[in-house]
Amino acid sequence: MRPLLCCLVLATLLGPCLACPSPCSCSTKKNGRLLAECAYKDLQEVPEGLSSNVTILTLSANRISWLGQGSFAEVPEVQSLWLGYNQIGSVEPGAFALLVHLKNLDLSHNKIADFPWQDLHNISGLQILKMNNNRLAGLSRDAFRSLKDLRSLWLNDNELTTLAEGTFDNLPSLSQLQIFNNPFNCSCKVFWLKKWTERTSVSITKGGSTLCVAPARLKGRAVTDIPDHHCIAPSVQLTYLSNLDNTIMYDGLTLTLHCSVAGSPPPEIRWKIQTSSRRIEISGPNVARDGNVKQSQEHFLVFKNGTMAIPNFSKEDEGTYTCLAVNDVGTRDVSVNVALAGSENPAEDLLRDDPQAGHLGGQSCYKEVEMDPSGVGEKLVIVYHMPRESKSGAGGALPQVHLETLLLALGIML
Repeated sequence: MRPLLCCLVLATLLGPCLACPSPCSCSTKKNGRLLAECAYKDLQEVPEGLSSNVTILTLSANRISWLGQGSFAEVPEVQSLWLGYNQIGSVEPGAFALLVHLKNLDLSHNKIADFPWQDLHNISGLQILKMNNNRLAGLSRDAFRSLKDLRSLWLNDNELTTLAEGTFDNLPSLSQLQIFNNPFNCSCKVFWLKKWTERTSVSITKGGSTLCVAPARLKGRAVTDIPDHHCIAPSVQLTYLSNLDNTIMYDGLTLTLHCSVAGSPPPEIRWKIQTSSRRIEISGPNVARDGNVKQSQEHFLVFKNGTMAIPNFSKEDEGTYTCLAVNDVGTRDVSVNVALAGSENPAEDLLRDDPQAGHLGGQSCYKEVEMDPSGVGEKLVIVYHMPRESKSGAGGALPQVHLETLLLALGIML
């Protein structure tokens, strides 16, 4: 009886280790890891019946075309997963998310165009990732952000035309990167890659084959040869403009800010406005050359030349006005805090409200004042003196002009 009982116990202990699907061969390595060898078996899907303690699973050179959320549910302990040279074109989100012990993942030589990058966030111990020879046309910027142990990354021979700046940040262990044989469009969107390769210690295999396909003037040149003068980060200056000479404005104050930008390619100008009651973002001009306002809200008038005008500026419009200059190389912004004082001595009003605030004189601002973008974090305030009465030389009230007159004046003067 005792020998029989020992055999049953031994069978129970070894049973899971010996479970192996019929197409595969399974064995225990010298280091105690269990290998399931299923390569070259003409398999069309991940086989069922694998032992839960498999640590090395080889499925290379089969005809697998799809990986589902539960494809590897039976092997949660797997550390090395080889899936190269299949026909994988579809990978469901969650297919790899539970493989928290994974260190080596090979998906090379497949047909993958879209990949659930969020699955990698749970695999922080991954050391080798091979996704070369697929159909990847893009990567999310944070695709690899959790892979602190990643040493080798293969992305060559895909369809990548650009890479988001910061794609390889937060990879402290990375020592080998392969990105050659991709059809890179060497616009300024990949200029950061040139700068990164110049300072990184990562070995970029066959760096000379990382060539530009476009634009035409750079075709055939290495990404590292993008001329510096083609790509210049934006600079920005914010200026307050006086009321326009010889022009009758509204019977009140028109705030006019001008944003001057420089860079290559020419930066786009965007505005952000933060008041006590609302937050507004304006991504481009809303006033056409003929003076028509493109958007229904006419209160903030934004012109193509970088000027913003706010007719009938009131206390409700007080707040922070930010101009952003944006191009493919980067973004730069400068802000000004605008306050409106309605007394005969606006400086005193402002200082009473905020003793730390700066000001630009104790009367209406009628001269051009430049907001120094180097003063980031400083509180810049423009104080406007808005008189209680506006009278003409004859003693009568000034007439309120139409919006079209204001637009025409700004179009002529600016």
